[in-house]
Amino acid sequence: MTKKGKPGGPSGPDGGRRQLKVKVKTARKRSVSSARWLERQLNDPYVKAAKDEGMRSRAAYKLKEIDDKYRLLKPGMRVVDLGAAPGGWSQIAAEKVGAVSGEGQVIGIDYLDVEPLPGVTLLKLDFTDETAEAQLKALLRGGGADLVLSDMAAPTVGHTRTDHLRIMALAEAAAHFAVDVLAPGGAFLCKVFQGGTERDLLDLLKQSFSVVRHVKPPASRSDSAELYVLATGFKGRRQDGISSE
Repeated sequence: MTKKGKPGGPSGPDGGRRQLKVKVKTARKRSVSSARWLERQLNDPYVKAAKDEGMRSRAAYKLKEIDDKYRLLKPGMRVVDLGAAPGGWSQIAAEKVGAVSGEGQVIGIDYLDVEPLPGVTLLKLDFTDETAEAQLKALLRGGGADLVLSDMAAPTVGHTRTDHLRIMALAEAAAHFAVDVLAPGGAFLCKVFQGGTERDLLDLLKQSFSVVRHVKPPASRSDSAELYVLATGFKGRRQDGISSE
């Protein structure tokens, strides 16, 4: 990461400067929806910032903005990034915790290939695999993780209710994994969808963590149903009968 700070500086993603908006016309082989997506990408200051600053994705700024507000990432922490590809969140975490120098530790897990990242240990693995927890714990230094991150999104099918259920099921699986690998006092940050965090997930988080809140960073597009649940103050495994079984 070559630059620090919010894209464009403190006055906003565009640094307070008026930018010329790029218009994209539909072509013979380009649908209206494709043209709109391309136009949005070309005019997105976070996309430009990610390219300029060498970030793996614009999503990196979502974690940075959440961390700027809640101070989750601290030097020396042990961080697990579930669904790490393409690596934007791991990049931010590695810089913040001092993983390149060996002060902190970042482990990224994904069944997709991820290009190597300085200071990040990458496991090509489905985190729901029955061996995933043991493999992770064998790598973690000094006990459990201090923070588990998940910016995963299940593949969508275009049916709103089905897509919501799929991403919530993924979030719940990530939460159970976090409960198993976190050290007491740790935190969990996970992508969900607006429309209601399912009761099973909220019940698990509220019983396992001291504080549970929903957050939506500025880098998360306003027209997106994307939302994040942030749980802090992990009470420890099987606290008050909580089990990951």
